[in-house]
Amino acid sequence: MDVLILSRLQFAATIYFHFLFVPVTLGMSLIVAYMEFLYVKTDDQDYKRMAQFWGKLFLINFAVGVVTGITQEFQFGTNWSGYSHAVGDIFGPLLAVEATVAFFMESTFIGFWTFGWNKLSKKMHLFTGIMVALGTNLSAFWILMASGWMQHPVGYQFNEVKNRYELTDFFAVLQPSAWVQWLHVEFASWALGGFLVLGISAYHLLRKNEVTFFQKSFRVGAAFALLFSLGVAGMGHFHGEHVAHEQPMKLAAMEAHWETTDHAPMYLLAWPTQEGNTFEALPVPSLLSLMAGLDPNFVVKGLNEVPVEDRPPVLPVYLSFRLMVGLGALMILVGAWAVWKRKNPEENPLLLKVLLYMIPIPWIAILLGWTVTELGRQPWIVTNLLRTEDAVSHLSVGQVGSTLVGFVLIYSLLGAVDWYLLAKYARKGPDAVKEA
Repeated sequence: MDVLILSRLQFAATIYFHFLFVPVTLGMSLIVAYMEFLYVKTDDQDYKRMAQFWGKLFLINFAVGVVTGITQEFQFGTNWSGYSHAVGDIFGPLLAVEATVAFFMESTFIGFWTFGWNKLSKKMHLFTGIMVALGTNLSAFWILMASGWMQHPVGYQFNEVKNRYELTDFFAVLQPSAWVQWLHVEFASWALGGFLVLGISAYHLLRKNEVTFFQKSFRVGAAFALLFSLGVAGMGHFHGEHVAHEQPMKLAAMEAHWETTDHAPMYLLAWPTQEGNTFEALPVPSLLSLMAGLDPNFVVKGLNEVPVEDRPPVLPVYLSFRLMVGLGALMILVGAWAVWKRKNPEENPLLLKVLLYMIPIPWIAILLGWTVTELGRQPWIVTNLLRTEDAVSHLSVGQVGSTLVGFVLIYSLLGAVDWYLLAKYARKGPDAVKEA
């Protein structure tokens, strides 16, 4: 392995691990704020206990997520100095806004929310919870704007003297495709939060523990799970349309599409290699053109448009996309089942057992989605602007390899502690709040 591969593996390890916590933070912040809103609206003490219980799980997850996010950003200077030099003038301001505005607001109001239960009025405390959710999701907004620019660079010019790209139009960076990508991630995170609430509620309902409390939690989780699983599918379609126009090789890899053509079919089964399909079956005529451009005459570019070395890694992108879509469909079906049985979920043990196994499914789907996003852009770190091999730092194999091992060991320890605490307090139920 060379420095490029090791640096990519290190960044992949940190971003995958970090994104085990990000969607929980995004999803649970909104769910907890909604539960507290129900408490303020109805004065039902169960909703207050729900906000406190699910909020405790949110706080455990948030603490570890912050740590992993900070180390990830450091890698832009340590492992990817070529990237930082070339496009730091564009990428830097977006990260700065995220840190100084969104993250600062989120962190500040988390303190008010955590320690203000007996010090603030009900409405003021609810306000702090809403601000936590707003700050959390605004943080994701700015990160996704930065990621969206890497997918489709706009609003820049090249400075030949300094040999770098510089920002010329900040608002151009806030482009429609980045907004769609952000909403796609947001909906996925809110759906994940719903399934997490459903899974933990199912665990307690199977044991007849705090039945009334977890019936109410179940109903909230079911609504989030179904509504935003449907939202993910809708935003995924719009995102695909943008990809077709702005990153045609990514779409071609997602669908193992080789020849540029209109009326492009979609093959339900295929096994692609980097050079071409070795197997394909069950074509649906014109479906790819219809989905990409809402027109059977839409021209879909094929992978043969570019040399082999300029193609994304086709097989992992193709398989990741298929698995992501399949898991998304499963989430919609199970979410609909949960909504259907929401009035008496404790009388449906099969559903409750299925929901236990559904807990990791949204995480897997989200990580598969990021695999498609990031691998589908290769060999470019910034699409058609900066190749990944030109962005890596000049380090030795030993330096990157040793730090990669260190990251894996430390992150494994952090992950074990986080999941132990989450499992411990999730099993205890609402009584866990008394131990805070």
